[in-house]
Amino acid sequence: MERNVQKNGLVNLVAALAIFIAAFAVTAYVNSLAGQAAAIFLGLGTLVAFASWFQMRLEENERLEKLEVEELARTRGGTTLFETKDAGGFPARQSRELFEKFLVPGFSVLLLLLEGGGAYLLWRWISKTTAAIAPERAMPALALFGIFALLLFLVGRFSVTIARLENHRLLRPGASFLLAGAYICFVTALGIAGVKTEFPRIDSYLARILCVLLGLMAVETLMMLLLEIYRPRVKGKVARLLYDSRIVGLLAQPESLFTTAAQALDYQFGFKVSETWFFQLLKKSLPVLFLAQLAALLLSTGVVIIEPGEQGVLEHFGRLAAGQPVLDPGAHLKWPWPVDQVQRYRTGQIQTFNVGFTPNAQSEADRTILWTVVHTEEVNFLVGNRAAETITNSTANSGDRLKVAPVGLIDISIPVQFQITNVLDWAYHNADPTNLLQDLATRAIVHYLAGADLNAVLSQSRVEAARQLHETIQNDADRYRLGVKILFVGVQDLHPPVKVAGDYENVVGATQQRIAMTNAAVAEAIHTNALAGAQAFTDISRAEAERQQTELAALARAGLFTNQMAAYAAAPSVYRQRAYFHMFPEATANARKYILLVTNTYNVLQFDLEDKIREDLLNLNVPSTNSP
Repeated sequence: MERNVQKNGLVNLVAALAIFIAAFAVTAYVNSLAGQAAAIFLGLGTLVAFASWFQMRLEENERLEKLEVEELARTRGGTTLFETKDAGGFPARQSRELFEKFLVPGFSVLLLLLEGGGAYLLWRWISKTTAAIAPERAMPALALFGIFALLLFLVGRFSVTIARLENHRLLRPGASFLLAGAYICFVTALGIAGVKTEFPRIDSYLARILCVLLGLMAVETLMMLLLEIYRPRVKGKVARLLYDSRIVGLLAQPESLFTTAAQALDYQFGFKVSETWFFQLLKKSLPVLFLAQLAALLLSTGVVIIEPGEQGVLEHFGRLAAGQPVLDPGAHLKWPWPVDQVQRYRTGQIQTFNVGFTPNAQSEADRTILWTVVHTEEVNFLVGNRAAETITNSTANSGDRLKVAPVGLIDISIPVQFQITNVLDWAYHNADPTNLLQDLATRAIVHYLAGADLNAVLSQSRVEAARQLHETIQNDADRYRLGVKILFVGVQDLHPPVKVAGDYENVVGATQQRIAMTNAAVAEAIHTNALAGAQAFTDISRAEAERQQTELAALARAGLFTNQMAAYAAAPSVYRQRAYFHMFPEATANARKYILLVTNTYNVLQFDLEDKIREDLLNLNVPSTNSP
């Protein structure tokens, strides 16, 4: 191997190491997420450049050792000392073979861990961090990353060209990393520039793309290690280096993809498709076609169509556009991306979010839902328990100690429906209005339930609870200028937690049974009291009637006696005879009478006072002679 190749490898190593350290420092200074990913990539490139340079040194030592052995063999007549095939006589070659056999796979495993671990940790860091690029530090970082990109491009392009023209396989991995690092530094600079021009999210987007690139490189390294295990070893055939990434090579030299496609077409069709005029024209015009397509794509972003039921907010360089920032449904013209952007919001649609539960399609299909069966992913809320104070006060004098909690748990499903009425308030006065509205609704529900009564909420206070929650959530939304109108707050599916629902049903059943027995006792009391009152009224009425009858009878007897005295005074004998005749029928009314029809005989009457004949046979009703 020629000495200038080693120098190129050493230059690649020094350039990669210096720019890696500088990029790491700049990233820490500006706090760029894309810069962190770029620093990880440059660090991997430094390791690859070191491995390739070290392997160059080993192969160069092996070449020099072989030349020395050949020179000694020629000068000393080819003695057996220099004709031996034992590898122990060639320490440089043995070192190179041991390096390729053990250290190269180990170094590839290290690359795999760094690539996969770096991608995973950086992705998690991007998801959790809230730090952003400081605007006053953006311009120096932008300039430095531009310088890094320029230096890496110059060194990398030179090394890649030398490696391709002279077919130096050991120079190619480090050169590809340098050239790809130049492009990544340039992209990082664009991300910092986007943050400077009021596009703060572009830095995190680029960082996620670079994380995906690191993940793909880790997958490629893993596949190469697995394939290396089963690769057939053919003597004299030089295998591709394990740390020579095809993804990095494609990123550094995208034109190689075109060459590979041409070779595949030539092989597939059996003739030189790559030498036809159409293919050559396509190869020459590909950049122009790409730029034309990119220009058409950018021009297409100058027209925006707002769908019915939506409103758009026009932003100019990340700020609210002057004039008419709110776009109504229809077609509108704007500056192409990234100058103007339109944020769409569904202002005509009634939107819904749920508090206290997550809808379950299966449970919603069931018509019957029991308290003791889990049917949604529910949240337990604390609710007041006024029955605890009543029970404690009622048992305080009796000496019994009942441990009754002043609060209880309840599961409740509250769907909240709202509509955006002021799109500017919704979009710009709060960072995350949807989550804020959900948090306000949750807070209002928690506050209401904490001051409510468990039994009241479960029974008769649902309508009142829905009304108060609707009013509270609307007032909170107006105070935070969310620009929404609360249309509906539903209080439904109230029940105790599933774990205690069975016990609660037993308590409710006992309570209902007690109420039923109490009502039955009250009904029995009402029935008994009514009967007693009716009997008393009857007895009183009968006594009153008897009293009146007795008084009237006494008055009648008194009046009769007065009238009899006058009649007796007028005719005493007649009065006595009439009285006798009047009294005789009454006195003999129940006596047995015998009628004697013969008057001219003397009869001897013998009376047997023992009744032997039925009364109904003796007292016959004799029909009159006038009856038919």
